[in-house]
Amino acid sequence: MKLTILGCYSATPRTDTNPTSQVLEINNHMFLIDCGEGTQVEMRRNKIKFARIKHIFISHLHGDHFFGLVGLISTFRLLTRETDLHIYCPKGLKEVITLQMKLADSWTNYQLIFHELTSKTSELIFEDDKVEVYTIPLDHRVYTNGFLFKEKEGERHLDMPAVIEANIDMAYYRKLKQGFDVENKDGVLIDNKKVTTPPNPPKSYAFCSDTAYNESVIPIIKGVDVLYHESTFLEQHAKLAPQTKHSTAKEAALIAKKANVGTLILGHYSTRYDNLQDFKTEAQTIFKSVKLAGDGKRFNFD
Repeated sequence: MKLTILGCYSATPRTDTNPTSQVLEINNHMFLIDCGEGTQVEMRRNKIKFARIKHIFISHLHGDHFFGLVGLISTFRLLTRETDLHIYCPKGLKEVITLQMKLADSWTNYQLIFHELTSKTSELIFEDDKVEVYTIPLDHRVYTNGFLFKEKEGERHLDMPAVIEANIDMAYYRKLKQGFDVENKDGVLIDNKKVTTPPNPPKSYAFCSDTAYNESVIPIIKGVDVLYHESTFLEQHAKLAPQTKHSTAKEAALIAKKANVGTLILGHYSTRYDNLQDFKTEAQTIFKSVKLAGDGKRFNFD
């Protein structure tokens, strides 16, 4: 599981910072999460292959989380994309994008599929044989969701010395990986667990931005390997958090601690701060395993 941060600052873009966008690589999927202004430029800079983006998840309709989307959609058209593009987003975004494309007479030459979200409870919005994605309802000034990405349990691993010793035909290797007992070349039924080892533990990633301190997310994200949680403010400006429906670094750490997550990544910093290390320092007074997001920063959780 790999995470590339394309932008992790709030509100106004600057020459050296970008609003929210990130790419999650999980079990052969490449998911784009939020699409603030400048996202496609940062995708180029970070060598993200445009063609691999088939699913985009938009948390809410504040501009710093989706103003880059219409540009990216248009670029896909210029690149003669043919693959369907799925967008999971609050209701209303389809109308915004469709109007822009209509007025510009720039209809896509690929299928643009919107999955508009309205539920205020967590729901499954994407599933295949490898990954599930759920919404995480957040507490912000407009309808907002975070997203929980969960790998499904993978195949078992062949213990090749044991497989060979058990005299199992190669034609049954696939069945073994799927967990079945099989007959060997002598017609003897072989116990699967004697010739295979357990699959790799499935990984999980939760994205929570933007939100006020909100304990209702804890049961949804309980035990995830990695939590990205907004931390717009430091304690010196904590009074601004409830007013703007954002969180402090300490509040993000408290959510991480109560949810017993593996690692907390902080982001969505207010541009009023010059020293990001202060966010980590404050969060670590509550939760130790803290990392700082940074534009262009890559995390590998394999």
